[in-house]
Amino acid sequence: MSFQNILIQDKDRIQYIIINRESKLNALNQATLAELHTALTQAFSNNNVGGIIITGAGTKAFVAGADISEFAGKDVDSGRRIAYDGQSNVFDVIAGGNKPVIAAVNGFALGGGLELAMACHIRIASDNAKMGLPEVTLGLIPGYGGTQRLTQLVGRGKALEMIMTADMVTAADALALGLVNHVVTQDELLPKAEELLNKILTRAPLAIAAAIRAVNDAHADGANGFDTEIEEFARCFGTKDFKEGVSAFLEKRKPEFKGK
Repeated sequence: MSFQNILIQDKDRIQYIIINRESKLNALNQATLAELHTALTQAFSNNNVGGIIITGAGTKAFVAGADISEFAGKDVDSGRRIAYDGQSNVFDVIAGGNKPVIAAVNGFALGGGLELAMACHIRIASDNAKMGLPEVTLGLIPGYGGTQRLTQLVGRGKALEMIMTADMVTAADALALGLVNHVVTQDELLPKAEELLNKILTRAPLAIAAAIRAVNDAHADGANGFDTEIEEFARCFGTKDFKEGVSAFLEKRKPEFKGK
């Protein structure tokens, strides 16, 4: 499928999804969100794709926010629809995906851009990156899950400070806060993301998917993460990958997982 606002690049079992609106600092308009939904659902169902790296075109911005021009003139019902569609069709799809998704934050990640990065399972930032949620300067709050995911990552007090002041944090600050997992130079960003994802791809795919579900349920409304962990742990015993993993361990060899 041909996309207008994103680029898809495959490198072995890694698929890159690149937000390609460099002249707009890769801002997320509705057309881009629709393309992301399509690309993500295709990647998660494609057996040739083991994991995904999301990044932005150029060196200035990962995603500098939502396209605010599309918000002008909208009413309450329209605002509700914007937030609901964005969360359910893109951000929650990433967070609940059955394959690992890494955000390679290559510059500004503001508003919806930071929310996109936070929806990913792991975040790696270049040392020039700056992150923040400036929505209150527009008379808004984050609407793509930012209030919830930022709180989970950095704690209630710091989340409220970042949201209410609209201040940006540096990559170094983000690392200290636990907002990102690693900080590297711009040149090292994609190689580091590939290195980490390739290591994950040597592990059992069904177990990786089970781990994502269990961790997600630590914060899911109405779910008991401990119960989910028990159930997912038990299900792993019914997979061929479990039998392969145990056999490889006992035979002192590297396992060859098939995702079955």
